[in-house]
Amino acid sequence: MKLSALLLPTLLALSSAAPQDFDKREEQRNVSSLSNALEDHPEIAAKASMKHARILSLSRMRQKRSVQSSSVVSDDGTILEWVTWNNSLPNDTVSTYTDYVHRTDYICKYKCDAGLYNPKFGSYCIYPRNKKEFRGFPFEVLVNKDNFETLEWKDSSNGSPIQNAIRTCPGVKVYVGKNKYGLGKVVTQDKRFYLPYMDKEYWYNSYQVLTISENIVSQQIDNVVYNTDKSEIIRYPPEIIRETAITNYECSPVVKTDSLSKTYQVEQRWDNTYSVRFGVKTSFKAGVPFIAEGGIEISTDVTLQFNRGGSVVESITDTVSVEIRAPPNHRCTATMMRYKYKLNIPYTARLSRTYGNGEVRTVIITGTYDSVQVGEVRAVVHRCKPVADAKSCPEF
Repeated sequence: MKLSALLLPTLLALSSAAPQDFDKREEQRNVSSLSNALEDHPEIAAKASMKHARILSLSRMRQKRSVQSSSVVSDDGTILEWVTWNNSLPNDTVSTYTDYVHRTDYICKYKCDAGLYNPKFGSYCIYPRNKKEFRGFPFEVLVNKDNFETLEWKDSSNGSPIQNAIRTCPGVKVYVGKNKYGLGKVVTQDKRFYLPYMDKEYWYNSYQVLTISENIVSQQIDNVVYNTDKSEIIRYPPEIIRETAITNYECSPVVKTDSLSKTYQVEQRWDNTYSVRFGVKTSFKAGVPFIAEGGIEISTDVTLQFNRGGSVVESITDTVSVEIRAPPNHRCTATMMRYKYKLNIPYTARLSRTYGNGEVRTVIITGTYDSVQVGEVRAVVHRCKPVADAKSCPEF
């Protein structure tokens, strides 16, 4: 939704590399692949200012059109994130209860291996790899801020692809999975679910994959509040966009009135810390910042609708009328100058999501407004220069 908007990176694509790591288990035992191995272990568990010479008039026409874009935090538009363990469990960490072991475990990952965290086992992420169970540190836990996303466990088997499955690292086909014995990882290339237990790694062909619900009807972003105190304005060098000239070979002054017009496009974007879900009808309501003589001002609210998120491109036509007075045997020129500014403003907003069952969930998000605006247009009349090959005028 990044209207200039749009909003409005897969977690399903988020990850961070661990600065250091070690495996807690020093001794590991190889084990054969057992589809029912655990049955034997019941204990398992902004306005234009114009000051210019000889401008007779200036007019500006605007026309807006929405443009799709792809400025997103995660490939699927989720608010989920992997958060590095910092000696305490973050709010809204995702957990699951396993009946078999009568225990609630939290979803974690060590590098790109999904596993489980439980305080009774210490500050480690327990994960399976290479036929062994490991304890990794530092590690990350999965956080669903304000429980905004609706998460679902979906049945799968033999590496079958599941839409909106939660990935551990971008570009790596390792997903968060579980079966009746507990949490682990799904590696689609191997067509298996891997479970850590008692120093060993067990694998299964049938399992469940953690996914994000697709039953979303609509989304809305509103209550946008700009923090203009932390805005950034960059002034670009002035540029010439049009020019007009008159050459007077007569022996009396000539006056020329001309109109200079230029049409250009201005893109405005709202880049959110958390992007909206792709393919869902989304409404964005906010005022539009613009540069005025006294600083940054905000327009009244405008509302845009879009399906994936993007930006709004505004076509602007500036027209200035200028009068040029050319003396005999002189050439005079006037140019149309444009002064541009890059504007960045952080903001907060409310993201609301409506699901198919009528449930509405909301979360506070942050973002940055970004635009290059034309703050000023001037007509500049330059000094006239004598015409080199002009005939002399008679003297009276």
